[in-house]
Amino acid sequence: MNTIPNSEGLVLPGAQIGGRIGVLVIHGFTGSPLSIAPWAKYLNQQGYTVHAPRLPGHGTTWQEMNETTWQDWYKCVEDSYLDLKSKCDRVFIAGFSMGGALALKLCQIRGDEIEGLLLLNPSISDNRLIIKLTPLIKFFVPSIKGRRVTDVAMANPPKHSYGRTPLKALDSLRKLWRLVQRDLYLIDLPVMIGYSINDHVVDPANSERIIESIYSADIREVIFERSFHNVSLDYDSDLLNEQSQLFIHEVLSGEINRGDDYNERELIDAEFDSIVSGLSLDETPPTTYLDELDRRANTEQFSPPNPKWPVFDQTQRTGFIAIGSGFAYLIINRFTPIDIAGIWPAVVMICVGVAILIWRTARNDDEFDDGATL
Repeated sequence: MNTIPNSEGLVLPGAQIGGRIGVLVIHGFTGSPLSIAPWAKYLNQQGYTVHAPRLPGHGTTWQEMNETTWQDWYKCVEDSYLDLKSKCDRVFIAGFSMGGALALKLCQIRGDEIEGLLLLNPSISDNRLIIKLTPLIKFFVPSIKGRRVTDVAMANPPKHSYGRTPLKALDSLRKLWRLVQRDLYLIDLPVMIGYSINDHVVDPANSERIIESIYSADIREVIFERSFHNVSLDYDSDLLNEQSQLFIHEVLSGEINRGDDYNERELIDAEFDSIVSGLSLDETPPTTYLDELDRRANTEQFSPPNPKWPVFDQTQRTGFIAIGSGFAYLIINRFTPIDIAGIWPAVVMICVGVAILIWRTARNDDEFDDGATL
């Protein structure tokens, strides 16, 4: 059963001149390749080889999607990338919405093999209450009504996504988001990131966070003012296509590259590897005079004694008992009807106990030999 007609994946061979340049285009959550087909076909018309796979569980039924996880979607993306890489010399990755999160994940792992990254309204988080409750709700409710079946400003867009959101799959998406957010610093390749200011599905703050967190030396922002979430099917599709082609062309021509930051990081890594390679775990470094002084200082330094619990004799214990009995009598006199002679018995017992302790302590200190010489 397929509830999204014509939702198969796209494999578009490039022209003879530019065919060795590939672009992997990834669609979004509950969507299908139909949602990014105009974008993918335009890039193919420029001569590039384009793959736009249909992710597992997508383009069929939401029930089937509920049986898949982000690992299934990512494996499909990586397999498509490897297939494209085998055909092309240089490869770009483009991702829309959740496809942006998958694209980021791929570049975090294989970034040194990829020329550039294009993101369109990427999603890496969602602060709605339903998202936070998904880990619990998914056991009782299999799906909820979609936030928007088609978030497109232009009239009569083609159906390209489910009308319901499968919650088990949504909870898996949450886990992907956390991983992608954690490793954003690993992104250092050229990036074009486009976002709509009137997006009703993904908050533009997602794009802002990506821009602030990645380490890319060249980040190109493209803002879409007339379109909603799905720009490829909306009024700004021409702007998306033109900016994508310009970005790819400038990366290929060398006008845009990973930048000095990337080269500096490579140099630091090389220096570190050189230092580590010169170390040997089998050799003991020679001991210097300063090392010997440090050893002596550590050996001869004062170690405070470990104090022992004091040991009381019978007389001292009698004093403590008298003091304790006096305080006990005060409590009984205060909170019960018992009253022998007011508080005086307690005062006498406490004073006697204190006197005993003072006397006994003083006698211990006086026990010395009067005939000792200095």
